[in-house]
Amino acid sequence: MDEIVVSVFGTGRARPGEPVYVLAEGIGRALAEAGFAIANGGYRGTRRAAAKGAAQVGGTVIGVTCSAFKNSVANEFVTREIAACSLDERLGTLVQLGQGYVVLPGGTGTLLELAMVWELKNKGFLEWHCRAQPLGWPRVRFS
Repeated sequence: MDEIVVSVFGTGRARPGEPVYVLAEGIGRALAEAGFAIANGGYRGTRRAAAKGAAQVGGTVIGVTCSAFKNSVANEFVTREIAACSLDERLGTLVQLGQGYVVLPGGTGTLLELAMVWELKNKGFLEWHCRAQPLGWPRVRFS
């Protein structure tokens, strides 16, 4: 894949019309319009919103799903699904795929994602290969 991938992290609890959902959809659209592919958890909430925004302008959406979530299927905007066997594998895949990262408001899972990226960068295990700001968190609030 020649596209630069930006991993987008955020809550799975956001609903259409909520401010964070609208924000995620706009970010997905803007990233795709700028030529980036996006990767995220592939299910609902901000993941679906970002995927929808990217898909509306023809962007690539990689959904990293997890078999630990029984009876869950990737949202309809995912263009490529990667199935992980565990939450650790899912997070590792999202971090490895990303060459840039956006962290949206979320809960403890989102905080874990931010902390992992931040710590890997801090320890020198991640290099930025992205023409965008490599790590952004617009109005992050953890609940």
